[in-house]
Amino acid sequence: MSGKRLVNAYKTLDKNKEYSLKEAVKIVKENAKAKFDETIDLAINLGVDPKHADQMIRGVCQLPHGNGKTVRVAVFAQGEKADEAKAAGADVIGAENLVDSILAGKIDFDRCIATPDMMGMAGCVARVLGPKGLMPNPKLGTVTADVATAVKNAKAGEVQYRVEKNGIVHAGVAKASFSEDKIYDNAKLFIETIIKAKPATLKGTYLKKISMSSTMGVGVRVNASEL
Repeated sequence: MSGKRLVNAYKTLDKNKEYSLKEAVKIVKENAKAKFDETIDLAINLGVDPKHADQMIRGVCQLPHGNGKTVRVAVFAQGEKADEAKAAGADVIGAENLVDSILAGKIDFDRCIATPDMMGMAGCVARVLGPKGLMPNPKLGTVTADVATAVKNAKAGEVQYRVEKNGIVHAGVAKASFSEDKIYDNAKLFIETIIKAKPATLKGTYLKKISMSSTMGVGVRVNASEL
């Protein structure tokens, strides 16, 4: 966003006000005027300490309208499961050859899935995939015998989320080209998913602040109490 546009956007925005989710969607969409289709992002500040295992907020959310992103999927599978993955639309499928490719630095995928029997092989590249958030994980549904469903979900706009060390969860939940209703539906479901993930052992405030923005736009505070 150019300096002038940013100033104009801020003029109409009360930075201290918490807007309803519907209002926030309208403001963010109207101010997303870059020459590309901006991503609509949510940043949710939580009162958790991820250093404690029972406060690690992590999981997946299947957005009702997808997130508008093209996701390339790699699958560790052999035989019949490899065929199922291919039929479901996986972009990269393999075993030893996939390990070799990853170790050679060729990581041309956004999601990695493995059948349970292939986790030993996937483990060979854990030090490469782990830091990138790509390591298959049973909690995220990416270690599964049902590779077809996992591939389809990834392609349909399933969002993986993980709280960062400062207690913030980030997610791209839509594209600015989506209708306001679709952005609202996706954002509402994602926020509700995070609310439901509240650790039972947590004392104090869980949901501290929600902010919505587009890639190049201003952050708009969202009132969480209505959700």
